[in-house]
Amino acid sequence: MTKPSLPDLLHAAVSAVGGTERPGQVAMAEAVAEAIDDNSHRLIQAGTGTGKSLGYLVPALAHGERVVVATATLALQRQLVERDLPRTVEALHPQLRRRPQFAMLKGRSNYLCLHRLHEGAPQDEEEGLFDQFEAATPTSKLGQDLLRLRDWADETETGDRDDLTPGVSDKAWSQISVSSRECLGATKCAYGAECFAEAARERAKLADVVVTNHALLAIDAIEGAPVLPQHEVLIVDEAHELVSRVTGVATGELTPGQVNRAVKRSAKLVDEKIADALQTASETFERVMELALPGRLEEIPEDLGYALMSLRDASRNVISAIGATRDKSVHDEDAVRKQALAAVENIHSVAERITNGSEYDVVWYERHDRFGATLRVAPLSVSGLLREKLFEDRSVVLTSATLKIGGDFNGVAASLGLSPEGVEGDDVPLWKGLDVGSPFDYPKQGILYVAKHLATPGREGTRGDMMDELAELIEAAGGRTLGLFSSMRGAKAAAEELRGRLDNPILLQGEETLGELIKNFAADPKTCLFGTLSLWQGVDVPGPSCQLVIMDRIPFPRPDDPLMSARQKSVEEHGGNGFMAVAATHAALLMAQGAGRLVRASGDRGVVAVLDPRLATARYGSFLRATLPDFWYTNDRNQVRRSLAAIDAAAQADGK
Repeated sequence: MTKPSLPDLLHAAVSAVGGTERPGQVAMAEAVAEAIDDNSHRLIQAGTGTGKSLGYLVPALAHGERVVVATATLALQRQLVERDLPRTVEALHPQLRRRPQFAMLKGRSNYLCLHRLHEGAPQDEEEGLFDQFEAATPTSKLGQDLLRLRDWADETETGDRDDLTPGVSDKAWSQISVSSRECLGATKCAYGAECFAEAARERAKLADVVVTNHALLAIDAIEGAPVLPQHEVLIVDEAHELVSRVTGVATGELTPGQVNRAVKRSAKLVDEKIADALQTASETFERVMELALPGRLEEIPEDLGYALMSLRDASRNVISAIGATRDKSVHDEDAVRKQALAAVENIHSVAERITNGSEYDVVWYERHDRFGATLRVAPLSVSGLLREKLFEDRSVVLTSATLKIGGDFNGVAASLGLSPEGVEGDDVPLWKGLDVGSPFDYPKQGILYVAKHLATPGREGTRGDMMDELAELIEAAGGRTLGLFSSMRGAKAAAEELRGRLDNPILLQGEETLGELIKNFAADPKTCLFGTLSLWQGVDVPGPSCQLVIMDRIPFPRPDDPLMSARQKSVEEHGGNGFMAVAATHAALLMAQGAGRLVRASGDRGVVAVLDPRLATARYGSFLRATLPDFWYTNDRNQVRRSLAAIDAAAQADGK
């Protein structure tokens, strides 16, 4: 039988999802097929509208080896499993003569735990165990969530939190889920045969395509014990997010509350002397944390060092003692023991990591008005980890709409542990970059306007001239505005000010769920939506409801961000330009994502307005602009107002 050609397969898949074939999608599919055949690596930038999901799924399915697809967002995971994969598998079946199986796999805490649901959660208080459904009053939000979860448990086939709509609070979910450390294990658990997490893992073992998230990919790399099934091909979508997600998984934290909970959970399971030692260490740590000031700790202060060594030693003794004792008076002892062990092991590992003092770690204090102080430790860089764990023994394709920073792939490649393109060497994975472009005509569909006449944003104070500019732009656009702010304080200040000045409804992130805000924003063209980080990347509103995207300032990391400033300093100590490698690259990535909110379909028109003159005047401005879509560029405020008014008039004439 002749092997079906890739163009024929792609054509069948695109037709099945009701799409249109695009040259960029064809180029991408060919590059992915080549990488899989050569067992090599690719970085592929595919602009919005390319149809990149099919661009990698079709060659992966055609190849026949097991492939893992890791994405950053829940929305894309759902799209792949519920829409793209079912249709593609059916469309390719006549030519492939097989129906590849696919499955979703997430971390254990994403699945409902039947043991926790039926036996209750081990409680921190003295009574040991309680029935969370009885304790939460049915009229409270928590009580209602828990009752709904109990009903849902009888009907769900997956136990996957993301299949529960509407969702529930983290607090409610924590009552019926466990981490991998807290899990009893299928063989020891009375509900092991029915376990949702185990069923998901079994489905993944049998699947040809496993869809997962960046966090689980990171756990698979860091923990050593494989979580994902063996695979020959790894495709990382939304790859611009990978480094921050891996950093998040590799970050440890300690708080007094967390240590105190571990003390209470373990107290009944060990003898009094061992329990008292952990209690004393906990109190010492709490006293130190009461005085903690936010910021990086380049050296561990003596009092903190002593508190951490006490915690490390006391928790190690508790871990040994818990493993050696049995106490039949404790109800559901195995679960209580496992939860206590998980809590104490986490304290031991973080305390030991900070005490050991690796030069590759950054340690800092954070302070929160409500929750007090947190001690955090994170890797200075994850590039070595990714180079070692990601690119060995498999072909890796990384793709995103934003991988070329400042005009080339080398910045992103360096963050992944790769050398510049084409550079060979021992233990250096070779890779190729490909930009397949975008089907959109950016110079005709969009304008990049930089408000060069405004004052440079300072660290503090309101920007009166910026507020005036913001109001005038929104009025010219007739609403239709997505406001992307570098801080929540900035977003709130602008919303409060403009609600008093304009007739347009202004929605503010945090006042409603993100999904609800985006739905309301899309439904009414006169409405504006203001917010911060998740809006820079998470909004997909094609059409006339989003014709003006405003960025209040270049989103550099805060100068007092301990991890970013440590990374910047490290680059400088090695002879590089820390500001460009860290701060400017971070800002460029976010701005490219933010600007990408404007044109989501071939009929979209509009303006991206940056209210920060540095994009036009500073030396790094050209680097940032090179990362943005190729919009028509201007500093002429009158021209932009006329353009916005014309776009608004055209939309109104179309009845939108």
